[in-house]
Amino acid sequence: MTDLPAVLLPLDRRPDRAALFLDFDGTLAPVVPEPAGARPLPGVSEVLSALVARFSLVAVVSGRPVAFLVDVLDHPAGVHLAGLYGMEVAEGGSEPRASAEVESWRPSVTEATRRATEEAPAGVEVEPKGLTVTLHWRARPEAEPWARRFADQELARSGLVAQPGRMALELRPPVSADKGAVVRALAPGHEAAACFGDDLGDLPAFQALGELAATGMAVARVAVVDPEAPPEVASAADVVVQGPVEALALLRRLARPG
Repeated sequence: MTDLPAVLLPLDRRPDRAALFLDFDGTLAPVVPEPAGARPLPGVSEVLSALVARFSLVAVVSGRPVAFLVDVLDHPAGVHLAGLYGMEVAEGGSEPRASAEVESWRPSVTEATRRATEEAPAGVEVEPKGLTVTLHWRARPEAEPWARRFADQELARSGLVAQPGRMALELRPPVSADKGAVVRALAPGHEAAACFGDDLGDLPAFQALGELAATGMAVARVAVVDPEAPPEVASAADVVVQGPVEALALLRRLARPG
């Protein structure tokens, strides 16, 4: 008897025709108070290597810059990396790249980062990401209204839009790029696909899998939840696991044959 949920069995039976899409924060790594300190759980790098050896495609799709993912995941060979919600990608050890459209917004992001750094109340972390900038109020929850006002002002000033996250807003170029677009680009041609995620930014990927399911692809949407996770993520999922520890256990099971 298998110890896998039924919706994951098609991936296990034909891994050579299956794709895995994995979030980083809250899925491969615990959510931490200081975003720069986030690190994957022990064993993640080894599990990723084992998954690459089994599956047709393994992708880490994150709001983090690709350079950050490369560093903390220890240069994961064979893993497709999509950072900044798909605005930045790297494959097979290549340098991160972004479209010319996205790159054209870099000066606006740089200026927004400067203003946010100067204006943010004490306790609000301004996280520069090159092509986006994130405002975190986890250490000072009462500063959320300031972050939302700043985001509204930035939209009016420069056109940057706000991507919601866990006690955070990410200001980003208004381009058509999200985790769903990554899934739509990479999953076709496979017989089965699964996505693991924990936050609102993962919902477009879940939606994309739903669209692919309508074409006959076997799909599995895995919500990685904790007390802070948005309830919409679990509601949209086929499988719910408790936190990165259970997510890693499930991935470790997928990494071994049979």
